[in-house]
Amino acid sequence: MDTAVDRAIECMREHHGEPLALARIAESALLSRFYFTRLFKEETGLTPGRFLAAVRIHEAKRLIEMTSMSITEVSCAVGYNSIGSFTNYFTASVGVSPSRFRRQARDGGEGLPATESVPQPGQGTVGGTVSLPEGHGNARVFLGAFATPVVQHPCVASAVFDVPSGRPSCYSLKNVPEGTWHLLAVAVADALGPDRTARRTPLVGGRGVTPVTVTADGVTSAAVRLRPSRPTDPPVLLALPELVPPVTFVPPPGCPSTAPGQGADGRRQAAGHLRLVSAAPVP
Repeated sequence: MDTAVDRAIECMREHHGEPLALARIAESALLSRFYFTRLFKEETGLTPGRFLAAVRIHEAKRLIEMTSMSITEVSCAVGYNSIGSFTNYFTASVGVSPSRFRRQARDGGEGLPATESVPQPGQGTVGGTVSLPEGHGNARVFLGAFATPVVQHPCVASAVFDVPSGRPSCYSLKNVPEGTWHLLAVAVADALGPDRTARRTPLVGGRGVTPVTVTADGVTSAAVRLRPSRPTDPPVLLALPELVPPVTFVPPPGCPSTAPGQGADGRRQAAGHLRLVSAAPVP
């Protein structure tokens, strides 16, 4: 790691179980607190404190899933003095309580995480294509709309779909409440070659970019380009279903998400203004 933000995140990951003041994190980045905070948010989309909180909950998920530590022990290990505060924050971020998350991990998980009903007057659609980086096989993708640049609870709309190796695939995220949302993707891709399951790769997309704006009864077009995760990507906190890539893939015809739909009376409706919004960082 050789950048200021990289050094700060390394400090967070190594010392997440300790009290970490902003001054100490900025010192690890060799920057003043004011300049460091501004630089960190520009690169990650989050304040240092919010990123540290995400690191702690992500580590808690790993300990709950992979060890036999009690929930109280996990709480202390990730820097929480109060089991009640830890349980509340974990549940608010992951979407399920720590004990339920452990049961789901042991039972093989559940389906899509529940979406949160947002009191908005209308809903729209986000649609476009999802593409994989070169050198990867088929992938299964979770795509959701979030209020922050973190894949965490609540998610206002979500879908799981498959993307083939070597070519983009269409997606359609329907019933997205009117407003401005972060479009974030998490995926697992097979390796290429005869032993495709030998090395599955986690991928992400849509991190750290300008949110998409959804209008009622309109369609927002957003291209999502998946890539391997980087240290500056906020951890994935939401409890997700197991993303097992498909062995074979049959691409759907066309991209119906960008076409006009039909109303309840059967008459064709206009798609509205089509906004072209990149959902992936500019290379």
